[in-house]
Parts: sequence; C-alpha cells; structure tokens
Amino acid sequence: MFAKTKTAIAAATLCAVGGLALAGSHAQGEFAREIKARQAQMTLYAFNLGILGAMAKGEAEYDAEAAALAANNLAAAKSIWMPTAWPAGSDNASVEGTRALPAIWAADSDIGAKSQAMGEAVAALQAAAGTDLEALRGAIGPVGASCGGCHKPFRAEE
Repeated sequence: MFAKTKTAIAAATLCAVGGLALAGSHAQGEFAREIKARQAQMTLYAFNLGILGAMAKGEAEYDAEAAALAANNLAAAKSIWMPTAWPAGSDNASVEGTRALPAIWAADSDIGAKSQAMGEAVAALQAAAGTDLEALRGAIGPVGASCGGCHKPFRAEE
C-alpha cells in the first residue's frame, strides 16, 4: 500500500511544483520573482499539511509512512530560509499579486518569533506523524495555530 501512496504523493508533489510556476503568475512588477518564491513555499506547506490534515480528520486512511513523508517534506520546506523573498516594498499596499500586509516589515513586527514557533511545531509534528494516528492528531494542531499566528496579522483576506 505504501508504494502506491508514495507514488501518489510524489506525483502530486510534482504537479504542485509544476503548478508553482503558475502559483504567483499574477504577481507583477519589481518583486514578481520574490512573491512567486514565497507563494511557492506556502503552497508546499499547504500541500503537505493537507495530506496530514486529511489523515488527522479521518478523511484519508492513516498511513504512517505517508504521514512521516509529508511531515518530513513540511520540515524541509520550513527549513528553506529565504529572507530575500521578503524585501521591503513587496507588500499588498505597494504591489499587486500578494496578500502580504505591510505590518510584516514594521519595526515592532514579531514575525521572527512566529516563524520560530512554526519551526518548533513542525519539528514536533515531524517526530510524531509517523508513530500513530493519535500522535499525529496531537501534533498537527500547534502547526495550524502557528500558521494562523502569521496569517491573521500579516495576510490580507482574499
């Protein structure tokens, strides 16, 4: 079963990565590449969290190896440090094609602490995801909360 699941995850990842070229295609202007890069990273987060979330909710059968793979992929995506994708002036008040609010770049922004909290939550999820369903369920909530911790203050509504 895992071979089919692994193949399906790999195929879906390839499709997601292929789609990344389109993910930020509406971004325009001076910061189009930077916006596309950070949207691509967010797409990878969402893709892997979707796999884990479906298992945690019972919408997909729990598969320890597939859960571990998705958690490892999420950790790998989180480990990409690309501050160059977040230049000042690439917010939604300055350019089209992004929902990033100017508050990200404010001197009193706590985005660094929020990013660190996400990293810690992802590491805990990575350790738990492949052990059993209950461990996955216990560890996924803090990751979702850390996502919301940035999205609520720093991302504009659609």
